[in-house]
Amino acid sequence: MPKSYSASEREQIVKRLKHEAKRLIAQYGVKKTSVDELVKSVNIPKGTFYLFYSSKELLIFDVILEEHEAIQKDFIKAIAAFNGQITQTQFSELMYQIYQRVTKSFLYPLMTNGDLELVIRKLPSEVAAEHVQSDDFAAESLFKLIPQAADKNIALYSAAFRGIFLMALHKNEIGEEVFDNTIKFFINSIAEQLFKGETT
Repeated sequence: MPKSYSASEREQIVKRLKHEAKRLIAQYGVKKTSVDELVKSVNIPKGTFYLFYSSKELLIFDVILEEHEAIQKDFIKAIAAFNGQITQTQFSELMYQIYQRVTKSFLYPLMTNGDLELVIRKLPSEVAAEHVQSDDFAAESLFKLIPQAADKNIALYSAAFRGIFLMALHKNEIGEEVFDNTIKFFINSIAEQLFKGETT
C-alpha cells in the first residue's frame, strides 16, 4: 500500500520532481530521461512517482508549462506597463524579446531537437486542449491591455502566437540563415493585424 503524504510533503515531492526533470532533460534529452532515473534522483519509490504523474511526459509537460506561464506573465506585465498606450512597433519589439528569452531557456533545445513534439504526441488529448484554453485566457488578459485589440478574435491570435514559437520545430526546413528574420516577419505581420486602424 502506498505511503500517504501530507500536503507539504506532496508539494515538496512535486517541486523536486520538476527540478530533476528539468535538469535531466537538459542533460540527456527526453528519450533518455526515464522514470527510474527521476525517482532515483528524487529518492522516492517508483510507485510514489505514479501518485503524482501517470507518465514522465505529463511531468515534463508540467515543467514546460511552468516555464511557459512564467514567460507569458512577464510579457503581460511588460504590456501593462504601457498603460494602454503601446504602439505596434513597441508590441513587436516586446514580442521579439520574449521570443529571444525562449531561445535562451531550456525550452528551446526541446523545440529544435524534436523532444517537444515527442512529449506532445504522448499527451492525453484533453491535456493539450486544456493548454490551448489556458493560452486563450492569457491572450484575453493581454488584449484587455491593448485598446486596438478590443474586437479581435482571441482564439485566432492566441493560435498565431503559439505558431511563432512552434516554428522552432521546423527551423531546419525553414532555413537557419533566414529563420530569425522569418520570426520577425511573422511577429510584425501579427502586430500589424492586431493594431490595424492605429494612426500613430
